[in-house]
Amino acid sequence: MTGPGALARRLGLGDAVAIGLGAMIGAGVFAVWAPAAQAAGAGLLIGLVLAAAVAFCNATSSAQLAARYPTSGGTYIYGRERLGEWPGFLAGWSFVIGKTASCAAMAITFAAYAVPPEWHKPVAALAVAALTAVSCFGVTRTAGVTRVVVTVVLAVLAFVVVAGLASGDADPSRLTDGWADAGWYGVLQSAGLIFFAFAGYARIATMGEEVREPQRTIPRAIVLALSGTLVVYGVLGVVALAVLGPDALAESTSPLADVATVGGWSWAVVVVGVGAALAALGALLALIAGVGRTALAMARKDDLPSWLAGVHPRYRVPHRATIVLGLVVIALVFAFDLRGAIGFSSFGVLLYYFIANASAFTQPREERRFPRWLAVTGMIGCLVLVATLPVPSIVAGVIVLAVGAAYRSVVRLARRRRSSS
Repeated sequence: MTGPGALARRLGLGDAVAIGLGAMIGAGVFAVWAPAAQAAGAGLLIGLVLAAAVAFCNATSSAQLAARYPTSGGTYIYGRERLGEWPGFLAGWSFVIGKTASCAAMAITFAAYAVPPEWHKPVAALAVAALTAVSCFGVTRTAGVTRVVVTVVLAVLAFVVVAGLASGDADPSRLTDGWADAGWYGVLQSAGLIFFAFAGYARIATMGEEVREPQRTIPRAIVLALSGTLVVYGVLGVVALAVLGPDALAESTSPLADVATVGGWSWAVVVVGVGAALAALGALLALIAGVGRTALAMARKDDLPSWLAGVHPRYRVPHRATIVLGLVVIALVFAFDLRGAIGFSSFGVLLYYFIANASAFTQPREERRFPRWLAVTGMIGCLVLVATLPVPSIVAGVIVLAVGAAYRSVVRLARRRRSSS
C-alpha cells in the first residue's frame, strides 16, 4: 500500500528480530515454569518441544503468507485474502481482543515487580500511557526501545543460569524424575501453557507494511526470533528443573528468582525482579504495536470504525488506533483482575494461528516456501492445544467471538439497507 494512508518501511532485519524477541521473551519466561511443572512435572521439557513444534509450523505459515501479503494486519489480511471475509474477521477480532487483555496483564505484571501492592494499578496505567506514547512517535523508536529491553532481559536470564549452575545444586537426574506420572494429557497441557511464550512472532507479520524488503526480511526475522527464543527457553527449562526439581518448581511463585538464590545469593531477587519488570514492559510495547496495526487493517476494511484507520502524517504510525487501544487497556487495568483472562487470550491466539495455517494451506505452488504438511500439522496442533484449555476459557472465547460476529453482521446489514434506500 502506498500514499498518504500508508505506513513507512523503516524496519530492517535486526529491528524485526528484536520486536519478535521482545514479544516472545516477555514476562511469561519468569512465570510459565511453575504451572507447566504442575501440569507435567519434568515432562514440561517434552511439552516445551511440542509447543516449539506447533509454533514452528505456525511460524512457517505466517512467514510464507507475510512474504506474499506484506501489509499491516497479519492473519486478518491472510484470512480475508485466502479464505474469505469472515475467517479474516474472526482472526483479527480474536487477536485484538485477546491481545488487548494480554496488554493489561503485562502492565499489571510490570507493576507487581516494580512497586508495592497499593501502587500496582496507578503504575500499571502509567506504564501503558508511556508506552502508548512511545508507539505514537514512530516504529523505529518502538524497535529501539525493544532492542534495549531485550538486551537487558537476556543478560538477566544469563545471570539466572550462571547462578543456578554455580550453586552446586543442579542434579541431571531431576530432568526425568517421574514425568510419566502426569500422562500425555499433562504433557499436552504444559505444551498449551508454554506455547504462548512463542506466539510473539506474529508481531513481526502484523508490522509487514513497515519492514524493508518484506518478502526477504519477514520470513528470516520470524525464523531467527523463534529459534533464539527456543534456545533461551530450552536452557532455562533444563536449568530450572535440574536445580529445583519438578516438585519445588511446581510450588514456586517466582521460579527464576528461586533458581538464582538457591546458592545463597539473596540479592539476586532484586536482579531477577528488575529483569521481570523490563520483560513485561518489552512484551507490552510489542503487544501495543501489534494490536494497533491489526486494528488499523480491520478499520481499513470497515470491520472496525473507519476513523481508526488514520495514520499520523509525520510519524507514519496508526496513532488513533494506538491511542484508543491505550485507553481501553488503562480502563481494563483499573476495572479487572485479569488473571482469569489468560485462558481466553490463549483461546484467541490459537484460533488466530489455526486460520493462519488454513490460509497458508491454500496458497499455490509458486507462492509456497514450505511444504503443505507443515500447515496441516499446525492446524492439528492448534486444535489439540485448544482442547487442553479450561472449559470456562473456551466458553468465554466463544461468547466474545459471537459478540464480534454480531457487531459485524449488524454493521453490514445497516450498510446494505442504506445503500438500497
